[in-house]
Amino acid sequence: MSGHSQFSLLKQRRFLPFFIVQALGAFNDNIYRQAIIGLLFYLGVSTEERTLYTNLAPALFILPYFLFSALAGQIAEKLEKQRLIVITTTMEIVIMSLAAIGFLTLSLPVLLVALFCTGLQSTLFGPVKYSVLPSILKPEELTGGNGLVEMGTSISILTGMIAGGTIFVLAGSNGPIVAATAIIVLSLAGNLAARMIPTVDAGAPELKINWNPLRESLAVLRMAKKQKAVRNAILGVSWFWFFGTILTSQLPTYAEVNLGGGSTLYIFALALFSLGTGTGSLLCEKLSGRIVEIGLVPLGAFGMSTFLLDLYFARSGTVTVSGLDVLGFLQQPGSVRIVIDLLGIGLFTGFFVVPLFALIQSRSPKSEMSRVFAALNIQNSGFIVLAAGLGLLTQSVLHWSVPQLFLALAITNALVALYIFSIVPEFLMRFLSWLMVHTLYRLRVHGVEDNVPDDGPALIVCNHVSYMDALILAATIPRPVRFVMYYRIFNIPVMRWIFTTAKAIPIASPREDAALMQRAFDEVDAALAEGELVCIFPEGALTRDGGIAPFKSGVEKILARRPVPVVPMALKGMWSSMWSRRDTRLGRMRVPRRFRAHIQIIAAPALNGTDTDAARLETSVRALRGDDA
Repeated sequence: MSGHSQFSLLKQRRFLPFFIVQALGAFNDNIYRQAIIGLLFYLGVSTEERTLYTNLAPALFILPYFLFSALAGQIAEKLEKQRLIVITTTMEIVIMSLAAIGFLTLSLPVLLVALFCTGLQSTLFGPVKYSVLPSILKPEELTGGNGLVEMGTSISILTGMIAGGTIFVLAGSNGPIVAATAIIVLSLAGNLAARMIPTVDAGAPELKINWNPLRESLAVLRMAKKQKAVRNAILGVSWFWFFGTILTSQLPTYAEVNLGGGSTLYIFALALFSLGTGTGSLLCEKLSGRIVEIGLVPLGAFGMSTFLLDLYFARSGTVTVSGLDVLGFLQQPGSVRIVIDLLGIGLFTGFFVVPLFALIQSRSPKSEMSRVFAALNIQNSGFIVLAAGLGLLTQSVLHWSVPQLFLALAITNALVALYIFSIVPEFLMRFLSWLMVHTLYRLRVHGVEDNVPDDGPALIVCNHVSYMDALILAATIPRPVRFVMYYRIFNIPVMRWIFTTAKAIPIASPREDAALMQRAFDEVDAALAEGELVCIFPEGALTRDGGIAPFKSGVEKILARRPVPVVPMALKGMWSSMWSRRDTRLGRMRVPRRFRAHIQIIAAPALNGTDTDAARLETSVRALRGDDA
């Protein structure tokens, strides 16, 4: 696993052209929107007119998300995705040509019409942007791929804002020509890159499109709520947009009033947040071990609140200086703390949002995924509008300072996170298990990505060494796994909550509880019938001597009912763990002998479930483990 890097995706045709298209789109959108603001200053319009246009522009851009997201989701479901991306980037060429006319003729109405059309084009591209990733990436690449997309988007937005905002400053009287040329050239480049994306099959080519926007919007919102984890992941992503909208919209005032600078310092503060977000997005793959690790979401949420709370205490009042540039600001007392806080907020924001996108992609049926993301866009739009309204209310009516608003946002963010984790305990469960596993061990994984099927049912068999085995395997297998475990282990305090939340299946011997054993076999069969992964420990109990006990016949009963592929796996290095029975056997206290001990998880190619048995599986697992317990 350690030999893989998400950056290798940037060398592959299945990902690179798509990455370029989405990055160029975000870059071009922000050049265009900031160039409109630059044109307002260039034309010398009054402050009142400038305020009107700067408030009207975001509304025009976001309106299509409310009106057409449901239609966009259906189209993205029905059409081959590469073709749709080419169509949307062709639309961008036409729209930016109209915008170029607006710049060249100095016509603000034309520019605003083009801005509405840009919002429409972004609405059509939105559902395909994220629904295409599961089709071009392996499950273990989803977190890294999403991290790259989020990093690319953050940096593109930032650089686009800087470039667009400086066009009229640097080009002077040639500003309209430079702006018009830039947006057309970028749209042409995006369309060229789109034509290099490989073919990606439609999710539901037989779908009949419902042209009623209200009815279909309600339908896709209901569709997105069918699965609790997906529903609340969508809520989490929308909260990310709410949080980010409030934070970034206050940065211009914060830079002037609380930092003592102007537009340059605002861009610097925005750059810190964006760089933090991009870095956090990229780190998600490393921290998650290339699986969809939603345990990072609570870490991200509480990190966001922690650094935002510290930002309030770092500079809660106004400053007496003004006109500071970046260097002047950095020379002020407390500036380093503010820099760290802005970077930290962005960093943990990346931890928060990237696993949520990966979760939605991994848990949504491919035939519905584009419509699920359409529902996400509708909800995101509502949260963005709500954030803008609340920001205006708190400052214009309640007369809060920006730091006071940051304090309220930090507290609210923590409360919202606690609410989400209370209704979907899987998030918190994964955080606790991720924290335990990555604190106690350093994992080396061999063959798991190549040998565990990307989709469909499969049975995983593994030797059983410690009470931590299920958590360790769950931390390394790219897909969710249902574990069958001895009911006494299942009922360990605290661990029981983790195992229950993870939908583990308790089992007992026929002598202890025949009914529980039968229920366990029935539940295993039902899970396999639903296309899930199930993991069993065929020894039936923890090893008492570090060796592998004979495999029991339960695995044969499972395969007799449903002959699915079987993936042999082995744990190495766990016998010395405090969670094994070695210390109990030797009469010693359970204490770790080595902090962050190295352990290995090895997987072999899947065996055909129709012609394998317990003895063959035992031989395979013994060969994988070798002599190292």
